[in-house]
Amino acid sequence: MEKKLDVIALGELLIDFTMNGESEQGNNMFEACPGGAPCNVLAMLNKMGKKTAFLGKVGTDQFGVLLKDTLDEAGINTSNLQMDTKVNTTLAFVHTYPDGDREFSFYRNPGADMMLTEEEIDPEFLKQSKIFHFGTLSMTHEGVRKATKKALNIARENGLLISFDPNLRPPLWSSLDLAKEQMEYGFGFCDVLKISDNEVQFVSGKEDYDEAVQYLQEKYHIPLILLTLGKDGSRAYYKDMRVERKGYKVDTIETTGAGDTFCGSALNYVLEYGLDNLTEEKLGEMLTFANAAAALITTRKGAIRSMPEKEEVLQVM
Repeated sequence: MEKKLDVIALGELLIDFTMNGESEQGNNMFEACPGGAPCNVLAMLNKMGKKTAFLGKVGTDQFGVLLKDTLDEAGINTSNLQMDTKVNTTLAFVHTYPDGDREFSFYRNPGADMMLTEEEIDPEFLKQSKIFHFGTLSMTHEGVRKATKKALNIARENGLLISFDPNLRPPLWSSLDLAKEQMEYGFGFCDVLKISDNEVQFVSGKEDYDEAVQYLQEKYHIPLILLTLGKDGSRAYYKDMRVERKGYKVDTIETTGAGDTFCGSALNYVLEYGLDNLTEEKLGEMLTFANAAAALITTRKGAIRSMPEKEEVLQVM
Protein backbone atom coordinates (compact mmCIF):
# COMPACT_ATOMS: atom_id res chain seq x y z
CA MET A 1 0.00 0.00 0.00
CA GLU A 2 1.26 3.45 -0.87
CA LYS A 3 2.20 5.42 2.24
CA LYS A 4 0.50 8.81 2.10
CA LEU A 5 1.66 9.79 5.59
CA ASP A 6 5.02 9.78 7.34
CA VAL A 7 3.79 9.68 10.95
CA ILE A 8 0.45 9.12 12.67
CA ALA A 9 0.39 9.90 16.40
CA LEU A 10 -2.25 8.80 18.87
CA GLY A 11 -2.89 10.34 22.27
CA GLU A 12 -3.76 13.49 24.15
CA LEU A 13 -4.47 16.88 22.63
CA LEU A 14 -5.05 19.53 25.26
CA ILE A 15 -4.57 23.13 26.31
CA ASP A 16 -1.42 23.89 28.34
CA PHE A 17 -2.10 27.00 30.42
CA THR A 18 1.39 28.40 30.95
CA MET A 19 2.19 31.16 33.44
CA ASN A 20 2.63 34.52 31.76
CA GLY A 21 3.25 37.18 34.39
CA GLU A 22 0.89 38.87 36.81
CA SER A 23 -2.05 41.20 36.37
CA GLU A 24 -2.16 44.68 37.88
CA GLN A 25 -4.03 43.11 40.81
CA GLY A 26 -1.16 40.69 41.42
CA ASN A 27 -2.99 37.63 40.06
CA ASN A 28 -1.17 34.99 38.01
CA MET A 29 -1.96 35.22 34.30
CA PHE A 30 -1.99 32.11 32.12
CA GLU A 31 -1.64 31.80 28.35
CA ALA A 32 -3.75 29.14 26.59
CA CYS A 33 -1.18 27.18 24.54
CA PRO A 34 -2.32 24.28 22.32
CA GLY A 35 -0.34 21.21 23.34
CA GLY A 36 -0.21 17.51 24.13
CA ALA A 37 2.96 15.50 23.60
CA PRO A 38 1.98 13.45 20.50
CA CYS A 39 0.87 16.55 18.58
CA ASN A 40 3.94 18.50 19.66
CA VAL A 41 6.00 15.75 18.00
CA LEU A 42 3.90 16.02 14.83
CA ALA A 43 4.22 19.82 14.77
CA MET A 44 8.02 19.51 14.73
CA LEU A 45 7.85 16.90 11.96
CA ASN A 46 5.66 19.23 9.90
CA LYS A 47 8.30 21.95 10.27
CA MET A 48 10.72 19.43 8.74
CA GLY A 49 8.42 18.98 5.74
CA LYS A 50 6.90 15.65 6.74
CA LYS A 51 3.24 14.59 6.32
CA THR A 52 1.55 13.84 9.63
CA ALA A 53 -1.86 12.99 11.08
CA PHE A 54 -3.35 12.88 14.55
CA LEU A 55 -5.66 10.28 16.08
CA GLY A 56 -7.43 11.36 19.26
CA LYS A 57 -10.37 13.17 20.80
CA VAL A 58 -11.23 16.66 22.03
CA GLY A 59 -14.48 18.25 23.21
CA THR A 60 -16.80 20.37 21.10
CA ASP A 61 -16.14 23.24 23.55
CA GLN A 62 -14.18 26.37 22.57
CA PHE A 63 -10.90 24.66 23.51
CA GLY A 64 -11.58 21.65 21.29
CA VAL A 65 -12.39 23.92 18.35
CA LEU A 66 -9.21 25.93 19.04
CA LEU A 67 -7.14 22.73 19.03
CA LYS A 68 -8.60 21.45 15.77
CA ASP A 69 -7.99 24.84 14.13
CA THR A 70 -4.42 24.86 15.46
CA LEU A 71 -3.66 21.43 13.97
CA ASP A 72 -5.20 22.45 10.65
CA GLU A 73 -3.03 25.59 10.62
CA ALA A 74 0.06 23.51 11.40
CA GLY A 75 -0.72 21.19 8.46
CA ILE A 76 -1.47 18.16 10.64
CA ASN A 77 -4.21 15.93 9.16
CA THR A 78 -7.29 15.99 11.46
CA SER A 79 -9.51 13.56 9.52
CA ASN A 80 -9.37 11.15 12.50
CA LEU A 81 -9.64 13.75 15.25
CA GLN A 82 -12.90 12.93 17.05
CA MET A 83 -15.06 15.60 18.73
CA ASP A 84 -16.89 14.56 21.92
CA THR A 85 -20.22 16.31 22.57
CA LYS A 86 -20.50 15.19 26.20
CA VAL A 87 -17.00 15.56 27.69
CA ASN A 88 -14.88 18.69 27.76
CA THR A 89 -11.38 19.06 26.35
CA THR A 90 -8.56 18.18 28.76
CA LEU A 91 -6.73 21.13 30.35
CA ALA A 92 -3.30 21.29 32.01
CA PHE A 93 -2.03 24.20 34.08
CA VAL A 94 1.76 24.45 33.95
CA HIS A 95 3.37 26.00 37.02
CA THR A 96 6.89 27.10 36.11
CA TYR A 97 9.78 27.24 38.58
CA PRO A 98 12.61 29.82 38.40
CA ASP A 99 14.93 27.30 36.64
CA GLY A 100 12.34 26.71 33.90
CA ASP A 101 11.28 23.29 35.21
CA ARG A 102 7.58 22.77 35.76
CA GLU A 103 4.76 21.03 37.56
CA PHE A 104 1.38 20.14 36.04
CA SER A 105 -2.17 20.43 37.38
CA PHE A 106 -4.51 18.42 35.13
CA TYR A 107 -8.24 18.93 34.63
CA ARG A 108 -9.16 15.53 33.23
CA ASN A 109 -11.78 13.78 35.33
CA PRO A 110 -12.77 12.84 32.73
CA GLY A 111 -11.25 14.69 29.77
CA ALA A 112 -12.20 14.14 26.13
CA ASP A 113 -8.84 12.53 25.25
CA MET A 114 -9.71 9.65 27.62
CA MET A 115 -12.90 8.94 25.67
CA LEU A 116 -11.34 7.54 22.48
CA THR A 117 -12.73 4.04 21.87
CA GLU A 118 -11.58 0.91 20.02
CA GLU A 119 -14.36 1.43 17.47
CA GLU A 120 -12.89 4.82 16.52
CA ILE A 121 -9.57 3.26 15.42
CA ASP A 122 -9.65 2.86 11.63
CA PRO A 123 -7.19 0.21 10.39
CA GLU A 124 -7.22 1.58 6.82
CA PHE A 125 -6.18 5.01 8.12
CA LEU A 126 -3.28 3.60 10.17
CA LYS A 127 -1.99 1.53 7.24
CA GLN A 128 -1.29 4.76 5.31
CA SER A 129 1.62 5.70 7.59
CA LYS A 130 5.31 4.78 7.82
CA ILE A 131 5.57 5.41 11.58
CA PHE A 132 3.06 5.12 14.43
CA HIS A 133 3.90 7.22 17.51
CA PHE A 134 2.28 7.02 20.96
CA GLY A 135 2.78 7.71 24.68
CA THR A 136 1.24 6.49 27.92
CA LEU A 137 -1.32 9.24 28.58
CA SER A 138 -3.60 7.25 26.27
CA MET A 139 -3.07 4.21 28.52
CA THR A 140 -4.17 5.62 31.89
CA HIS A 141 -7.81 4.48 31.61
CA GLU A 142 -9.35 1.27 30.28
CA GLY A 143 -11.33 2.53 27.25
CA VAL A 144 -8.59 4.60 25.65
CA ARG A 145 -6.03 1.94 26.65
CA LYS A 146 -7.95 -0.61 24.54
CA ALA A 147 -7.99 1.87 21.65
CA THR A 148 -4.21 2.38 21.96
CA LYS A 149 -3.53 -1.35 22.07
CA LYS A 150 -5.74 -1.96 19.03
CA ALA A 151 -3.79 0.71 17.12
CA LEU A 152 -0.48 -0.82 18.22
CA ASN A 153 -1.50 -4.26 16.98
CA ILE A 154 -2.63 -2.85 13.62
CA ALA A 155 0.66 -0.95 13.29
CA ARG A 156 2.72 -4.04 14.07
CA GLU A 157 0.71 -6.32 11.74
CA ASN A 158 1.18 -3.85 8.88
CA GLY A 159 4.92 -3.33 9.32
CA LEU A 160 4.86 0.27 10.56
CA LEU A 161 7.82 1.46 12.58
CA ILE A 162 6.58 2.12 16.12
CA SER A 163 7.84 5.05 18.17
CA PHE A 164 7.17 5.38 21.91
CA ASP A 165 7.67 8.22 24.39
CA PRO A 166 6.31 7.14 27.82
CA ASN A 167 5.94 10.79 28.94
CA LEU A 168 5.22 9.72 32.54
CA ARG A 169 2.85 12.08 34.40
CA PRO A 170 2.33 10.50 37.87
CA PRO A 171 -0.76 12.61 38.83
CA LEU A 172 -2.74 11.04 35.97
CA TRP A 173 -2.29 7.43 37.12
CA SER A 174 -4.35 5.60 39.74
CA SER A 175 -1.07 3.95 40.78
CA LEU A 176 2.56 4.04 39.70
CA ASP A 177 2.47 0.24 39.43
CA LEU A 178 -0.13 0.57 36.65
CA ALA A 179 2.02 3.26 34.99
CA LYS A 180 5.03 0.95 35.02
CA GLU A 181 2.98 -1.96 33.67
CA GLN A 182 1.74 0.12 30.71
CA MET A 183 5.22 1.53 30.02
CA GLU A 184 6.48 -2.07 29.85
CA TYR A 185 3.67 -2.95 27.45
CA GLY A 186 4.83 -0.11 25.19
CA PHE A 187 8.47 -1.25 25.35
CA GLY A 188 7.37 -4.61 23.93
CA PHE A 189 6.12 -2.93 20.74
CA CYS A 190 8.49 -0.07 19.94
CA ASP A 191 11.34 0.22 17.45
CA VAL A 192 12.31 3.70 18.65
CA LEU A 193 12.10 4.62 22.33
CA LYS A 194 12.54 8.20 23.53
CA ILE A 195 12.85 8.15 27.31
CA SER A 196 13.97 10.71 29.91
CA ASP A 197 16.59 10.20 32.62
CA ASN A 198 14.07 9.99 35.49
CA GLU A 199 11.72 7.68 33.50
CA VAL A 200 14.45 5.14 32.75
CA GLN A 201 15.44 5.08 36.43
CA PHE A 202 11.81 4.65 37.47
CA VAL A 203 11.06 1.75 35.15
CA SER A 204 14.37 -0.12 35.56
CA GLY A 205 15.01 0.51 39.25
CA LYS A 206 18.63 1.35 38.38
CA GLU A 207 20.36 4.66 39.13
CA ASP A 208 23.06 4.34 36.44
CA TYR A 209 21.68 5.32 33.03
CA ASP A 210 23.80 2.89 31.03
CA GLU A 211 22.75 0.00 33.26
CA ALA A 212 19.12 1.09 33.03
CA VAL A 213 19.22 1.20 29.22
CA GLN A 214 21.07 -2.12 29.07
CA TYR A 215 18.23 -3.63 31.13
CA LEU A 216 15.70 -2.36 28.54
CA GLN A 217 17.81 -3.55 25.61
CA GLU A 218 18.23 -7.04 27.01
CA LYS A 219 14.59 -7.43 28.02
CA TYR A 220 12.82 -5.79 25.06
CA HIS A 221 15.38 -5.71 22.18
CA ILE A 222 14.48 -2.14 21.18
CA PRO A 223 16.58 -1.18 18.11
CA LEU A 224 17.06 2.52 18.97
CA ILE A 225 16.84 4.01 22.47
CA LEU A 226 17.17 7.77 22.83
CA LEU A 227 17.83 8.98 26.38
CA THR A 228 17.24 12.66 27.14
CA LEU A 229 19.20 14.29 29.97
CA GLY A 230 17.56 17.72 30.12
CA LYS A 231 20.00 20.59 29.67
CA ASP A 232 22.91 18.10 29.72
CA GLY A 233 22.01 16.72 26.29
CA SER A 234 21.16 13.21 25.16
CA ARG A 235 22.43 9.72 24.31
CA ALA A 236 21.60 7.22 21.60
CA TYR A 237 21.91 3.47 22.18
CA TYR A 238 21.92 1.48 18.95
CA LYS A 239 23.29 -2.05 18.42
CA ASP A 240 26.54 -1.98 20.44
CA MET A 241 26.99 1.79 20.14
CA ARG A 242 26.48 4.49 22.74
CA VAL A 243 26.67 8.03 21.36
CA GLU A 244 26.37 11.14 23.53
CA ARG A 245 26.05 14.82 22.62
CA LYS A 246 25.98 17.79 24.99
CA GLY A 247 23.03 20.15 25.30
CA TYR A 248 22.99 23.82 24.29
CA LYS A 249 23.04 26.72 26.75
CA VAL A 250 20.09 29.06 26.16
CA ASP A 251 17.96 31.47 28.19
CA THR A 252 15.22 29.05 29.19
CA ILE A 253 11.71 30.40 29.80
CA GLU A 254 10.05 26.99 30.31
CA THR A 255 10.77 23.41 29.28
CA THR A 256 7.29 22.37 28.05
CA GLY A 257 7.62 20.58 24.69
CA ALA A 258 11.42 20.17 24.79
CA GLY A 259 11.31 16.38 24.83
CA ASP A 260 8.67 16.34 22.10
CA THR A 261 10.73 18.66 19.90
CA PHE A 262 13.70 16.33 20.43
CA CYS A 263 11.52 13.32 19.55
CA GLY A 264 10.11 14.92 16.39
CA SER A 265 13.63 15.83 15.24
CA ALA A 266 14.86 12.28 15.84
CA LEU A 267 11.91 10.71 14.00
CA ASN A 268 12.58 13.04 11.08
CA TYR A 269 16.09 11.59 10.96
CA VAL A 270 14.76 8.02 11.08
CA LEU A 271 12.41 8.82 8.18
CA GLU A 272 15.31 10.16 6.11
CA TYR A 273 17.96 7.54 6.92
CA GLY A 274 16.03 4.46 8.03
CA LEU A 275 16.66 2.38 11.14
CA ASP A 276 18.82 -0.40 9.73
CA ASN A 277 22.26 1.06 9.10
CA LEU A 278 22.78 4.04 11.38
CA THR A 279 26.45 4.88 11.96
CA GLU A 280 28.05 6.57 14.96
CA GLU A 281 28.42 9.71 12.84
CA LYS A 282 24.74 9.69 11.81
CA LEU A 283 23.60 9.15 15.42
CA GLY A 284 25.79 12.06 16.50
CA GLU A 285 24.22 14.28 13.82
CA MET A 286 20.73 13.22 14.93
CA LEU A 287 21.42 14.07 18.59
CA THR A 288 23.13 17.37 17.81
CA PHE A 289 20.17 18.62 15.76
CA ALA A 290 17.58 17.28 18.22
CA ASN A 291 19.40 18.85 21.20
CA ALA A 292 19.55 22.23 19.43
CA ALA A 293 15.85 22.10 18.49
CA ALA A 294 14.88 21.12 22.05
CA ALA A 295 16.97 23.96 23.49
CA LEU A 296 15.32 26.44 21.13
CA ILE A 297 11.76 25.51 22.17
CA THR A 298 12.62 26.23 25.83
CA THR A 299 13.14 29.90 24.92
CA ARG A 300 9.47 30.17 23.87
CA LYS A 301 6.01 29.73 25.37
CA GLY A 302 3.95 26.70 24.41
CA ALA A 303 4.83 24.03 21.88
CA ILE A 304 2.65 23.36 18.82
CA ARG A 305 2.73 26.96 17.64
CA SER A 306 6.33 27.55 18.75
CA MET A 307 8.20 24.81 16.88
CA PRO A 308 11.43 26.08 15.30
CA GLU A 309 12.16 26.18 11.59
CA LYS A 310 15.04 24.02 10.36
CA GLU A 311 17.13 27.13 9.59
CA GLU A 312 16.69 28.39 13.18
CA VAL A 313 17.96 25.08 14.57
CA LEU A 314 20.98 25.12 12.26
CA GLN A 315 21.85 28.63 13.51
CA VAL A 316 21.91 27.39 17.12
CA MET A 317 24.23 24.54 16.10
